[in-house]
Parts: sequence; structure tokens; C-alpha cells
Amino acid sequence: MQLEFFPSRSLTLYLARLFITRIVAVLLMLVLVLQVLDLLGESGDVLAHAGNGEAQLFYYVTLRVPQLIARFLPYSVLLATIITLATLNQNSEVISMKAAGLSAHQILAPLMLTAIVVALLSFAFNERVVTRATAALDAWQSVDYGPIPRNSTGRSNLYLSDGRDLLLAQTLEGRGNAMVLKGVTFYRRDQNGMITEQLRARQAEYVNPGWKMEKPVRFDVAGTRTAQLPSATVAQGVTPAKITLAKVDADSQGIFELAHSIRALRDAGRRTSELEAAWWHKISGPLSSTLMPLLGAVAAFGLARSGQLLIRAVIGMALGFAYFVADNAALAMGNFGGYPPLIAAWAPFFLFALIGETVLIRTEE
Repeated sequence: MQLEFFPSRSLTLYLARLFITRIVAVLLMLVLVLQVLDLLGESGDVLAHAGNGEAQLFYYVTLRVPQLIARFLPYSVLLATIITLATLNQNSEVISMKAAGLSAHQILAPLMLTAIVVALLSFAFNERVVTRATAALDAWQSVDYGPIPRNSTGRSNLYLSDGRDLLLAQTLEGRGNAMVLKGVTFYRRDQNGMITEQLRARQAEYVNPGWKMEKPVRFDVAGTRTAQLPSATVAQGVTPAKITLAKVDADSQGIFELAHSIRALRDAGRRTSELEAAWWHKISGPLSSTLMPLLGAVAAFGLARSGQLLIRAVIGMALGFAYFVADNAALAMGNFGGYPPLIAAWAPFFLFALIGETVLIRTEE
């Protein structure tokens, strides 16, 4: 019996049902509270654009909720673990299971299995929903919550350099040589890096080479004069291929699309360590849910009557939140090259898996 992780089908279903209902309840509570607070902060900006109303607020919520679910699902699993195990301990159900011959690992096995299922669902949800919602929200915010161009690619706030000169665009439409930049600003700079001329236009089309700005407003810095030109071709060194590689947002790309972007950047001789760490974290991030039953397991054991249940629950929460802190710190180190991408994404996971297993074995096995 000690070698069977699921010796009782009824007990497995009972623990899994308790666990999943608490995960859903905690996640709904966190998302509801955080969405209300976020909407209070952003509703003014959304409604500031002429014509926006309740429909746009609801649309904002539909784009923001998937991000909140993806971010706080592991926290929900941690809190649900502590609530579930602390309740079982307080009701002496853990003592009954141990008296029946179950080990600590067998008690946690149904929770681990449920967490694995949650991790798989989280990965699929991130790939199919969160990435698209993030791209759409970024594009909408780039036009100050105004109408999004019909052919927008979701790329926004582009910052491109052509030697010393700079080309900025709010959004991008089309692909390849049919690209059109919207909300374009071009800065011409001298050899000292000082801006000598500024051109602004509603859009610019690629004319190979360069980008043709339609009716740009020209500002001459030296003469402080403003004039409107019929057209102007700028940034001849900026090509559609360069724009494609100029800004890769890992949060708005799926794992396969991001892998393609990384290969393209690497072939172009660009640094890709930050994106590689983000690619690995697309796997390790959802999988972190499987760690939470192990890190929160300390709340399941020990006599509830001893007065140590609250302390054990706090220890479980501390271990879980310490993991999230270490995970964010490792990603930050990987972003500027302090850690290799693989270590930045996976080191906290394996470190805290070892810590959780060590605590469980030393205290209960």
C-alpha cells in the first residue's frame, strides 16, 4: 500500500474535488477584487476617448481578465492548498488517513494530480487566450483606447533607429512590403545626437527604400518654424524585415511563434537571452502550480489542538511566496545576462521542489 500513490479511488476523488473547488473559489475572489481595482484606475482613460461607454469598459474587462487569471492562478493554487489541508487537519481527517496507513505523499498525491491538470489547462489557456488578449490590449492602449485599425497586426509603440535618426510609430498595419505605419514621428539628429528636425504624419507607407509620409508637419528646431509638406520619404535604412525584428513581445506571442521570432533574431545577430528565458518560462510558469501542494503541505500535518496550525499555514504561505519572489528575481537576472535563460526559468522551480520535498520527508516521513 505504501508504494501506491492512489490506494483509494473514493479518497482520491474526494480530495481532488475539495481542492479544485477551492482553487476556483480563490481564483474568482482574487480576479474579481483585482479587476474592480484595475477598472477603477483605467476607466477614466477608457472613457476619456470620445464615443467610449459601457461597451468599451466591458471590452476592457474581457481583455484584462485573462491576464489576471494567468498571473494569479499559481497564487490561487497555493492559497487553495493551505485552505484545503488546514481544513482537513483541523477536522482530524489527516489523522484518520494516516491511521489508515497512508503516507504524507499518498495524502498529497490527489492534490498533485489535480495541480498537474490545472497546469496543463493553464498552459493551453495562456497559449490560446492570454497571448491574443495581451496583443489586443496593447494595440488598443497604443491608440489611447480609440478605434483599432482594421488591419492592425497588434504591434504597437514601435521605436526604430536609422543610423542617428529615429522613427516612431503608434501601430503597424499589414505585412512585408505592404506595411503601413500609423501615428508616425521621425526625428532627424546631427552627429552630436541633437534633434534638428521633426516630422509628424498620420501614416507612412513603405516605398522601398524609405517610408513615405503623407502630408507631414515639419518642425525645424534651429529656426523654430513649422510647415506642412506634401510628402516626405524618411528612414531609408528601415526595412519591413527590420521592423519585424524590432519589437518582439513574448507575452503576446505563443510558444511556437516566439520560437520562430527567436530564431529570426539569432540569425540577424541579435541578443535573444531575454526572449529565450521568457520561452522557457511559458512552460515553467504554468508548471509552478504543481509545486504549491508540496510547498503548502506543512499545513496538513501536526496536531491542530497544539496551536501550531496557524504557524504551519503561515510557513506554507511563506514558502510559496518565496518561490514567486525567487522566480521573478531569476527572470530579472536572466533578462540582463546574469543567468543563462534555462537556469533563469527553471532554477527556482527545481530549488523549491527540493526544499518542499526535504521539508516533507524530514517532518512527516
